[in-house]
Amino acid sequence: MQTTKDTPLASLYIIHGEEDLLRIEELDRLRHVAQMQGFSERESITVDQHFDWSEILLSIDSPTLFADKKLLEIHIPSGKPGRTGSDALVELAEKKHPDTTVIVFLPKLETAQKKAKWFAHLSKAGVVFDAKTVGAADLPAWIERRLQQFGLTIEKEALAVFAERVEGNLLAARQEIEKLSLLHPQGSCLSMEDAVNAIANVARFDVFQLSSAWLSGDVLRTIRLVDGLAEEGGEPILLLWSVAEDIRILLRLQAGLKQGQTVYQLRNPLRLWGDKQVLAPKALKRIGTRRLLDALQNCALADRQIKGVENGEAWKTVREILVNLAKA
Repeated sequence: MQTTKDTPLASLYIIHGEEDLLRIEELDRLRHVAQMQGFSERESITVDQHFDWSEILLSIDSPTLFADKKLLEIHIPSGKPGRTGSDALVELAEKKHPDTTVIVFLPKLETAQKKAKWFAHLSKAGVVFDAKTVGAADLPAWIERRLQQFGLTIEKEALAVFAERVEGNLLAARQEIEKLSLLHPQGSCLSMEDAVNAIANVARFDVFQLSSAWLSGDVLRTIRLVDGLAEEGGEPILLLWSVAEDIRILLRLQAGLKQGQTVYQLRNPLRLWGDKQVLAPKALKRIGTRRLLDALQNCALADRQIKGVENGEAWKTVREILVNLAKA
């Protein structure tokens, strides 16, 4: 999307797709643009199975109390609004709300969901952002563009090592790029030594390592890494999305294996690159379906805690999720 602070926001945006980082960044970008354009009121609604859809239509119809313009975010973590929600979204798409910009935030959608009436109406009425997967072939160019944003370039061989190390994990790639931007001044060309030292030798409490830790069943390392991330401060939203996505990958892996597919056949569709190709099947056998589904429910709980609509500490909930997933 090309919306900038000088281009008026559309009345409706739909964000969906497979790459969590790109979805989150697009949401953050629209929030920033809205703030620059005087949207002084922001309301965020998260939809669950007990949600009253009339709240959304009421929110749009209600005048803002303290602002001229309002940003309304509708988060649908499951991507499945149900019959009542589908009708409400169709009505939402047809409504005119000049003082309100609505963002419908969705996960990766299956083909059937993209063909649903509600999604067709939203897509026709609004601006759609599809966070498509950055495949292994496109990852080096993606990394180069990100480095250029910080005024950095990188040697070809170093770029290849960089792309291989992050293994398609955009969250890990972004962390490494930001770290390199702090270590090197603008105008620097990163060498093989620069890339290897930054990626391999700096102590890293990051989402990428944490994923490998709990998938491999290393409880102590999982605790050490999650505690390290918590000590850095901030909300665990990126970590939470990463954990939830890994859980969904395991569930999709299980479904594929039951249909007679092999891990190798599922490797690219599920992005089981590097160690994950070995760790994911073992983790699936160790954890089991029930624990994975319970963990997803607890991820939703942590998300509500981050948003302030549920009591409790989000970091504590995330820590419990990860420890339970790492245990035998």
